Amino acid sequence: MKWPVLLAELIEGAGIANPVSSPLGRSAEAVLVMARAYESDGRTFLASGDPVNALASFWYGLGWLHFGIAYGLIVRELNPACPFRDPCEILPPEYSLKLNEKTNRYERLLNTARCSVSCAPEMATGVYDFAERILLITAVYAEKGRGERECGRMEDALAAFSYGHGWLDAGVTTGLFRIQAHREIFTV
Repeated sequence: MKWPVLLAELIEGAGIANPVSSPLGRSAEAVLVMARAYESDGRTFLASGDPVNALASFWYGLGWLHFGIAYGLIVRELNPACPFRDPCEILPPEYSLKLNEKTNRYERLLNTARCSVSCAPEMATGVYDFAERILLITAVYAEKGRGERECGRMEDALAAFSYGHGWLDAGVTTGLFRIQAHREIFTV
């Protein structure tokens, strides 16, 4: 499976762009902590024979990390390639039921999360523009997930929903969004 290695390599090469004592440095540290936590969770799920939850964890962590890189919180010598350039590995058939249930649940979760936030920064600022970009990114991955699900590629659908939600959750945690409803589905 490529996604455990991909996330681990990205984390390994990541650095914090600002002094850790600054607000942006603390935000970067929070992003790295979450990416590492989801990478660790994913490895634990894989070791316990649960590739469905592992897939969701790794892609959620990738969303967090890519958010941090795009926001300028995290630096890397090389920018990461698009993790969606290749399809996800197909899980064995015995995981189909769990995969379908989790994919459908994560689609609902992402849609609920998207409707539960509003941009926090003032409209005339660059930070507002970035918050709007995150909303666009989450919409794109929600649509990608729907398309993958409709084509029967449930692994890719779950990856897209998890990845998009990772971006949005990271945006909430770093203060780019106000939570209007369903606070319990966010990390803050």
